[in-house]
Amino acid sequence: MAASVRLFSYGTLQQREVQLANYGRELEGEADVLRRYRLGEVEINDPDVVSVSGKAVHTIALPSSDPSDRIAGTVYLLTPEELEASDAYETDAYTRVEVTLDSGCRAFVYVAAPAGG
Repeated sequence: MAASVRLFSYGTLQQREVQLANYGRELEGEADVLRRYRLGEVEINDPDVVSVSGKAVHTIALPSSDPSDRIAGTVYLLTPEELEASDAYETDAYTRVEVTLDSGCRAFVYVAAPAGG
């Protein structure tokens, strides 16, 4: 199936080893920016995710009311199946939302899940 889904990544999904583990291929992407979010940190308790990423603490996008807050990252084109693999990789700390990036393109991104689930 053709890659047709845009995903904006600012964290471990940019790592070659994470891409190979999740998608079986290395992704090529384009730089972009997500506004009105800032980076925070989240401790990852899933041993499989820590094993793949090599990190027990990941970055997480937190909504911000400050229009100058921004997160630089990369937009990748994924297949719908690869997007499902991304959903499986991300822990419950994250939720997938669709946003408009600085380039004007719409993309999915994983951000902090609302408090309380």
